[in-house]
Amino acid sequence: MVSYSFNTSPDRESGLDDILSELKKRNFLIVSSRRRNGLIIYKQHYAEFAGPGALVGGIIDPDVTHLIPVGNWLLASPEDERERQRAILMRRQWIKLFNNTTTNTDPHNRVKLILNQFENWFDPETVTEIPDDAIARLVGVLPETVIEVRKIGEW
Repeated sequence: MVSYSFNTSPDRESGLDDILSELKKRNFLIVSSRRRNGLIIYKQHYAEFAGPGALVGGIIDPDVTHLIPVGNWLLASPEDERERQRAILMRRQWIKLFNNTTTNTDPHNRVKLILNQFENWFDPETVTEIPDDAIARLVGVLPETVIEVRKIGEW
């Protein structure tokens, strides 16, 4: 069983190349359901968030280009087919949640909604560390829109 563990230290980016390599080989990993953590998965034109319990890699993420860890997180290989199936369902739930956010027609509201959701899952410091570009890709807005909303600070 392969596992990767990260925390919020300045060296949190170390090891991401190994994980990216595993995902590009179409190997499956699961975001730990026992921690407040997640993974922002960059694709060519957008990003997806895989939260606790979600499956990453395999046929779901063949086009991953970059990864951003969120929180104190852990990725591990699924132990069996049943665990992998549960993780697929959880990933689907995370995708649906973000899809609901992106249906809002106002770009500022989309950013506010996602920042609010992230603050419900993580502490404010962790949310502040998420790059503007990542938030923008998650909800389909320009990074400048995220900067504007964060300046106002009302979400």
